[in-house]
Amino acid sequence: MGRVQNKVVIITGGSTGIGQAACHLLSKEGATIALVDINDSAGKETVKYIQDHGGNAEYWNMDVTDESTIEKVFKEIEQKFSRINVLVNNAGFIGSNKPTHEMSETEWDKVMNINAKGTFFCTKHVIPYLKKSDGGSIINISSIHGLIGSPDYPANHASKGAIRLMSKTDAMIYAKDKIRVNSIHPGYINTPNLGESPQKSNASPTDPRTAFDNLQPLGHIGDANDIAYGILYLASDESKFVTASELVIDGGIYGGRVFD
Repeated sequence: MGRVQNKVVIITGGSTGIGQAACHLLSKEGATIALVDINDSAGKETVKYIQDHGGNAEYWNMDVTDESTIEKVFKEIEQKFSRINVLVNNAGFIGSNKPTHEMSETEWDKVMNINAKGTFFCTKHVIPYLKKSDGGSIINISSIHGLIGSPDYPANHASKGAIRLMSKTDAMIYAKDKIRVNSIHPGYINTPNLGESPQKSNASPTDPRTAFDNLQPLGHIGDANDIAYGILYLASDESKFVTASELVIDGGIYGGRVFD
């Protein structure tokens, strides 16, 4: 317990899935959680759960594609909690599963705006606060598809690759400020997004879990907490010598290259 005691952590897209799991886990380990999302009902429920269990958390409505709102919300978070120590860029959108030549500009831009530009905006506006706190940690949620390709979701995979290189670049730029920047690369995780990609390994839309389990060298897909524990490590001082790194949490699928 207490692995992130007294740290103020912003988690984007924290209302459901991996973000929600990270909110719960980091709160249990002593962090103050600033949950930002556009899903107000789920976000407020998550915050209430944390508060009811003795944790400290607040919710802000924030669209990661709206730079002026991000600037305003981050200022409010710093005023509320006196500092910011960690940013988790988790908000994301998988987008349309179409081949590149069939994808519209609007479909491409929506994915890139949420995933890549959202990471850029949030990083841009948290840096001054991390400098004021004498350093901190930025954790960017990418994907195994930020490391290797597969024949689907071209905009999503492009955005996840962008996040990987953004992380390495910012790690080098801000190392002198004691700000660490790392990316996490989940494999297939049992979250609401899993059902959006049933075509993997001929999965049935009504039973994606079994087909995804069959892809894994370990025989099962991951749970949101598997990624949350990676977030906890990179948010904590245990990872004080870790920056510009890629934390792959995928049950071995990346190493096995088991894509058809």
